Amino acid sequence: MKLSSPDFANNEFIPEKFTCVGEDINPALIIESIPKEARSLALIVDDPDAPMGTWVHWVVFNIPVISKIDANSIPGAQAINSFGRENYGGPCPPSGTHRYFFKIYALDSELEPSQIQDKTSLEKAMQTHILDSAELIGLFKK
Repeated sequence: MKLSSPDFANNEFIPEKFTCVGEDINPALIIESIPKEARSLALIVDDPDAPMGTWVHWVVFNIPVISKIDANSIPGAQAINSFGRENYGGPCPPSGTHRYFFKIYALDSELEPSQIQDKTSLEKAMQTHILDSAELIGLFKK
């Protein structure tokens, strides 16, 4: 699988529009080479450079098998992020340049929503269902 964005290149800066400084909306994502056996997708966006440990910005699951996630969209069921909300929370680092990992997973089934509350429970629920995955890293500094 391959994950990219028309809004920023891998290991490049994420435009302000997609951060807390701008409109705080999700960027568009392009998903390529999805396994034919895939029945759903899951997406986790997190920041491992946060001072108090990894900060989760977005958790989405039961995304239909699609090749594009549009900007400012809700492509599937959402779980709670580190902001305590079920939505996309854009990059907003307190200081320095942080890395934001956009991780997409192709799964062999849909997941039971009642089992998923956050990133940890999503990772547990999908661990035996992952067919393939891909990653895109964006950077941001206020």
